[in-house]
Amino acid sequence: MMTEKIKVVAFDADDTLWDNQTYFDEAETRFCSIMSGYGEEEFLRKELFSTEMKNMDSLGYGVMAFTLSMIETALRLSGNTIPAGRISEIYGIGRDLLRNPAVPLPGVEETLATIRMTRPYRTIVITKGNTTDQENKLERSGLKRFFSHIEIVPDKTEKAYREIIDALGIDASELLMVGNSFKSDIAPVLALGGYGVHIPAKSTWQHEIIEEFDHPNLFRLKDFRDLVSIL
Repeated sequence: MMTEKIKVVAFDADDTLWDNQTYFDEAETRFCSIMSGYGEEEFLRKELFSTEMKNMDSLGYGVMAFTLSMIETALRLSGNTIPAGRISEIYGIGRDLLRNPAVPLPGVEETLATIRMTRPYRTIVITKGNTTDQENKLERSGLKRFFSHIEIVPDKTEKAYREIIDALGIDASELLMVGNSFKSDIAPVLALGGYGVHIPAKSTWQHEIIEEFDHPNLFRLKDFRDLVSIL
């Protein structure tokens, strides 16, 4: 019955179509190494996350927000005495993140090709973060050709999804959202009456972790390739 209702299948980008969090985890480890003289690693990670949360309303998500939060944390913990060379190293961490290769995860490309060729759904991307960064990753991934529409939003809230649904001219029950974050990709869509497919990533940013729940419109998969069996 679900497949008869669905008109649009939407995909998250980071950690659904390609690996992303692993690069941020590695960047955070590099930051802690540079800042090792100012505290233990667990303390430094906690302080960085606190800065990120404080900056969320003004900076949002993405590499720029993460880089500015690293620099702000370094300045704060050092009492504005950290050498300029170390700030340059931290800035370099952010620059390296912008070159994330965005290689499609196993099974993604062939699964998208199968859906596009054999299924009657419109496929789109709904992701959050910096527009330029996300567009560049989509280009580098080589996956852009599979999607008829790209939505890059500041945050994935019920309001944001409702606006996208209205713009697409569909009912919420005609949308299936595929993603790795239960908080951002699944819960808001279920709340609106849509369908969700949760495919957990190997690493999840702590801000995206919430208590999960079961729902009649929810599917849980371990492998992106299993999506074909649902559609």
